[in-house]
Amino acid sequence: MRQYFYSLFATALGLAAVPAIGQVSPIIDRTDMPVPLDTLRLSVAGPILPAGTPPLTQRGANQTWNYSALTANSQRVARFVAVNTLPAFYQLSFGALGGSNRATVASPQAFPLPANAPVALPFTDPYQFYNTSAAGTANQSFRSVGFGATVTGGLQVPVTYASQAQQDVIYRLPLSFASAADSSNSFFSISVPGTGYLSQRRKRVNRPDAWGTLTTPFGTFQTVRVVTRLLDHDSLAFGAIPGTAINPPLTREYKWLAKTHHVPLLTITTQQVLGIETITGVEYRDIYRRIIRTGTRDAATDAVLTAYPNPSSVGNELMLTVPAGSGELTVSATDLAGRRLFSRQLNGNSGLILLEPKLLGNFHGMALLTVTTAHGTATRRIVRQ
Repeated sequence: MRQYFYSLFATALGLAAVPAIGQVSPIIDRTDMPVPLDTLRLSVAGPILPAGTPPLTQRGANQTWNYSALTANSQRVARFVAVNTLPAFYQLSFGALGGSNRATVASPQAFPLPANAPVALPFTDPYQFYNTSAAGTANQSFRSVGFGATVTGGLQVPVTYASQAQQDVIYRLPLSFASAADSSNSFFSISVPGTGYLSQRRKRVNRPDAWGTLTTPFGTFQTVRVVTRLLDHDSLAFGAIPGTAINPPLTREYKWLAKTHHVPLLTITTQQVLGIETITGVEYRDIYRRIIRTGTRDAATDAVLTAYPNPSSVGNELMLTVPAGSGELTVSATDLAGRRLFSRQLNGNSGLILLEPKLLGNFHGMALLTVTTAHGTATRRIVRQ
């Protein structure tokens, strides 16, 4: 009875938002970052959130976010390994003798370049290398210290940032709701003789903006949310493709972090499209689930399909990359309401398909571009400004 009257009194004074005893913002530290032998399953949901999910603008202390209605369209496994288990070239650059480039963990992950590059990168088996500061180190962080991939001939090529000061600082630690916003500026470049060149300048700004209880299909957890702004400026040149600059739209990552999980429990990625913040990706920590698909996806085409430039201007042509030798295929486009913009049968044997400006006419906005082959379909979002 005494507790009941206290609740009424607190509500009358507007104190209902005061956190309950024992509920505080988690403090994310070095022990909550990935380590070798981590094998973490992640589910990928569609970019349209279920009705009733909280808006991304919901922020502040002691929040409740219910994303339990998310449905996985696919799953992947994030794997992390020790550097000393990788080829010797990587160990020299990122191992115990790597100096400021020393990595504490590596993960099979693609280079952080835009999906709208005019051609697929001529690399296989890409890795990213990360460093978590040692215990007792001042100004602790979790950062990317470089990349690696195999080029033609089977040679492993390590790629480091221009300097330690220009490494990509993913988190400054410890991190909590009370942490101030921080930023880093990173730069790396790689030139492979006879193949091409690529580089990236990135500004990363992290801002913890909320903490509270997050519920997903994986469970319910106490989390702190970090909003990351990514501003990238990329340059690349490959083969007959002349050097070009690519400036992707402003990207934001809304990440919910919790103790002991080593990866965000939920990441919602957005891009600024025509002045509107648009969700482009949803991924959450999960258990194994049997994915039921209603359509057939062409995995080979999906792996290399790009549209360039993207965004593009009305009146400009688009270049698509598909697997060489694709043969006859169908390229179609619809707007987000499902209205057909065009559909054409084309030949993809060369690996490059040129879409004339007249196919999209004066359409501007976001559209879904679908390539259909004998093995299934692959789809990409495009933006016409």
